[in-house]
Amino acid sequence: MQYFGIGLFLVCALAMLNVASVRAEDKPAETRCFEMRTYTAAPGKLKELHDRFRNHTNALFTKHGMTMIGYWTPAEGEKKDNTLVYILAYPSREARETAWKAFQDDPDWKAAKAASEVNGKLVDKVESVFLNPTDYSPIK
Repeated sequence: MQYFGIGLFLVCALAMLNVASVRAEDKPAETRCFEMRTYTAAPGKLKELHDRFRNHTNALFTKHGMTMIGYWTPAEGEKKDNTLVYILAYPSREARETAWKAFQDDPDWKAAKAASEVNGKLVDKVESVFLNPTDYSPIK
């Protein structure tokens, strides 16, 4: 009977260890939050929008913890002269919200935006799409 008790104890202990030690590959992969933003520039303002990103916005994104994945303009078609598309990544959706609030409240952003828009606004429309990487995506 004593061996039965020890055996039962060992079985229970092993079961508890197995439950507690979930392998990393068994956990769902944690992924960053990706956001694709598409800006339709005001007529004739795409160059000025590029300048604002190049000279101000990118540094502020970095300052506020946003990871710049890339920037694109359409290669052809009617949108090639007025559209900027870019993707940012954040550690989480909550981090995204915190970063954007800090960015929008930043006095340097407010000054850069005001200075770049003395001759009119640069952006007519902003579209934002949140993206989840697939399990086979090389970037997550």
